[in-house]
Amino acid sequence: MIEFYLDGKSGVSPYLQLVQQVRNALRLGLLLEGDQLPTVKDVVAQLAINPNTVLKAYRELEHEGLAAARPGVGTFVTRTLTDASLAAHGPLRQDLRRWLAKARRAGLDDESIEALFMTTFRTAFQEDIA
Repeated sequence: MIEFYLDGKSGVSPYLQLVQQVRNALRLGLLLEGDQLPTVKDVVAQLAINPNTVLKAYRELEHEGLAAARPGVGTFVTRTLTDASLAAHGPLRQDLRRWLAKARRAGLDDESIEALFMTTFRTAFQEDIA
């Protein structure tokens, strides 16, 4: 089961953070069709957020066709976002872990690592388009 977290510094609303975390888990094969999402009550207790925030996130996932509520039972994943590239994730994750360790040894903190990664990612994507 997925464990949600909130990043107060991200500038992204809490409900969208929850939605994105489910989407990411679906892309990475961490959540599969039929898996149950945490109950609203459990998420509220874990994150100390308003129940309406969780309900809004779950409604968004339902609207996207990724989840469905079963009254009295819970909310369940209805489809996955994984594709044929899932097999490549393991080796890529290992490469990324090595890169992160190298960045740490170079003295970069979390924010510097994220800035370097995102800037490089965006630049590479723009170069691929050109």
